[in-house]
Amino acid sequence: MNRISRRIGSITESATLAVDAKAKALKAAGRPVIGFGAGEPDFPTPEYIVEAAVAACRDPRWHRYTPAAGLPELREAIAAKTLRDSGYSVGASQVLVTNGGKQALYNAFATLLDPGDEAILPSPYWTTYPEAIALAGGTPVIVETTEATGYRASVEQLEAARTDRTKLLVFVSPSNPTGAVYSPEEVEAIGRWAAEHGIWVVTDEIYEHLVYGDAAFASMPVLVPEIADTCVVVNGVAKTYAMTGWRVGWMIGPDDVIKAAGNLQSHATSNVANVSQVAALAAVSGDLAAVEEMKVAFDRRRRRIVDLLSAIPGVECPTPEGAFYVYPSVKGLLGRDIRGRRPESSADLAGLILEEAEVAVVPGEAFGTPGYLRLSYATSDADIEEGLARMTALLTETR
Repeated sequence: MNRISRRIGSITESATLAVDAKAKALKAAGRPVIGFGAGEPDFPTPEYIVEAAVAACRDPRWHRYTPAAGLPELREAIAAKTLRDSGYSVGASQVLVTNGGKQALYNAFATLLDPGDEAILPSPYWTTYPEAIALAGGTPVIVETTEATGYRASVEQLEAARTDRTKLLVFVSPSNPTGAVYSPEEVEAIGRWAAEHGIWVVTDEIYEHLVYGDAAFASMPVLVPEIADTCVVVNGVAKTYAMTGWRVGWMIGPDDVIKAAGNLQSHATSNVANVSQVAALAAVSGDLAAVEEMKVAFDRRRRRIVDLLSAIPGVECPTPEGAFYVYPSVKGLLGRDIRGRRPESSADLAGLILEEAEVAVVPGEAFGTPGYLRLSYATSDADIEEGLARMTALLTETR
């Protein structure tokens, strides 16, 4: 008899968190590591949100259990924020407040998938999606995209992956890890395909405010209202308000799905920490001024990191249109002699860069596409300059 269940034993560690943890451990040991691993804004949470949390700490009413589905006033505020920001009109009963976006995703997959059900998942994908799908009993069906298509899947690709066991599609725009943004026309076409075939859509909108240049965020159930009854929207405060550590996310869906997911959460975690919920209430009820300030910095860093990476022979770096990641191809570097070693994979190359340049990046293997690296530019301008200078020196070194 196995000590660890097969279901849990088959889960792999989050590669992005593992890289971030290793970088922080090396820093703690005195090494000057620069980390591009975690997707975490380097800005502090806006002060008005922090003050709301401080006040909540002192209020005895938040020292007790509250409804597992979330504070009623927060659910109302999330519904109002959703209408304001994306044009999607939902009721508070359609909102479930979760311990970050990850729990919202797991709740959604666990609520919708039975063993044998298939979930179409375009790659490159965020590391948690296939693990959460499998943990819920579903089977991820991967649809590969590349830089040649802007890391966007077409309706034709999705249709080729559809079978009679297809239950849902995971749709992400802007994307982690690539920064790809689907145009409104592409979002609508995919939504109409899903509606035509009765396929559920789980759409992750956590980077909705982080789009640049001419790119535009579009919410699928707004463009294709007929999918509202077979659509779950996942979102949270982490990226928009620099609140990754506060752990507040949410899922929006039909009443029966939200009620069932709420039942699951009532046995798994019960309510999200009240202080965090009060902070999230202040965040989603406030304006987006702080968000716009961060976006200006991210846009500047985005353009700079693309320039620096593109200057390295063997690296091809498309310009991302959203989120705060670049996803360059490093296939041109594989097999080269780099300080007496010849990395054969992007995982090998990432390890070499960490050891020799003391720069932490995440290999494409973590996202289902070997031959690439993911770097987060949600870090300081100084770290981008220094980190890329180290990488450039290493990867252009002649022997």
